[in-house]
Amino acid sequence: MKAISAKEVQQALEQGQALNLIDVREVDEVESGHIPGIIHIPLGLLEFRMHELNKNEPYVMVCRSGGRSGSATQFLESQGFDVSNMVGGMLAWEGEVK
Repeated sequence: MKAISAKEVQQALEQGQALNLIDVREVDEVESGHIPGIIHIPLGLLEFRMHELNKNEPYVMVCRSGGRSGSATQFLESQGFDVSNMVGGMLAWEGEVK
């Protein structure tokens, strides 16, 4: 499973790179603070909404601490997607939050 640190994600965004960030936390967690520009797909709905994703684009999975996003990363990898897990999740995030 590919991994990326919260710091690497933050630096890429600050340099103007367009990243496809998928936040797999629950609605209330996302509403209490999330990285601007995320795609919100709760983990429990991922298999039903993966048709919305493009297998030709890379994705970075985000959750609170990295556990659920790790599960999401493994699942999407098994379906042929190019995905990385943001290690440490939002607990490690020091960038902008909406």
